[in-house]
Amino acid sequence: MREVYQEQLDKLADELAAMSTMVGNAMEQATTALLGADLSLAEQVIDDDLKVDEARARCEEHAFGLLALQAPVAGDLRTVISTIHAAESLERMGDLALHVAKAARRRHPQPVLPEDVKTYFSQMGQVAVKLANRLNQILRTQDVQQARDLEGDDDEMDDLHRHLFSVVMGSEWSHGVSAAVDITLLGRFYERFADHAVSVARRIIYVVTGSMPSSDHS
Repeated sequence: MREVYQEQLDKLADELAAMSTMVGNAMEQATTALLGADLSLAEQVIDDDLKVDEARARCEEHAFGLLALQAPVAGDLRTVISTIHAAESLERMGDLALHVAKAARRRHPQPVLPEDVKTYFSQMGQVAVKLANRLNQILRTQDVQQARDLEGDDDEMDDLHRHLFSVVMGSEWSHGVSAAVDITLLGRFYERFADHAVSVARRIIYVVTGSMPSSDHS
């Protein structure tokens, strides 16, 4: 009985890891669409978001099934409850990639990004994908040290976001208010994507150690 139960817990971890890959791919494609004003790629990200929503629904269904049938306690209960929270965060990461893709579609055939901020978004996209890939490993291995290290990548995203904001607010900005609003919103999507990745990593720390790490991250 315990063996079957452990298999079900492992399956939950695999489902979450698969979701992290999905949202990483979505943000990678959304960033490419944004940088290159690629309408078909933006449309693909928008269409594929439904798969992320379905993955979350499946994950939650399995988690609630375990709660109902197995009545888990202690560490197992932490795992199941944390799975539900993590699935929500991962779905939100998918939604943030969706927002980026929709911005690319909305402005097409015009590019959303002025040339002088493209480098920032290219780098933020790379950091976002790196976070999602690391999350995949953490979800599969439940490696606490890797989960703690993830916050370092989030700091990298925060630095990029701060620099981007200073460019938009700077005296040399020549692209007008509308572009500044677009860029500020888009930068926020990437920042929140990273924050949610950290949130999932912290859930893993909680599952393994029994205590939630304290942090300034929202």
